[in-house]
Amino acid sequence: MTTDPIADFLTRIRNASSAGLKTVEIPGSNIKRAMTQILFDQGYILNFKFEEDDKQGIIKIALKYNISTRVPAITKLQRASRPGLRKYSGTVDMPRVLNGLGIAIVSTSNGVITDKDARRLKVGGEVLCYVY
Repeated sequence: MTTDPIADFLTRIRNASSAGLKTVEIPGSNIKRAMTQILFDQGYILNFKFEEDDKQGIIKIALKYNISTRVPAITKLQRASRPGLRKYSGTVDMPRVLNGLGIAIVSTSNGVITDKDARRLKVGGEVLCYVY
């Protein structure tokens, strides 16, 4: 059992991507499902599937690569908030990743959303990670 499930989620994707694997399996949770849906909607992964088992379920993620160069679509996954040091951001000071080319995943009162959606909805929250 890991003490930081979000860091485990990001590390598994980062390691599978750097190893050139096509798929990665991650133990499921509600926040991981929301983060996976965001990565799919933003075009960072090809596909995903939730498989229910007797415990928490498994998320199977198909990673996305450039067809000709085999460069991963996700070049960097960086954890922002961690259990020892939480990082919260309001609407005004919401981070912009690579001047809008990347995304920040934010946990808000409206659920887990991107930084762009948080600005549009005018809500702040805990900045979970940066993806670009």
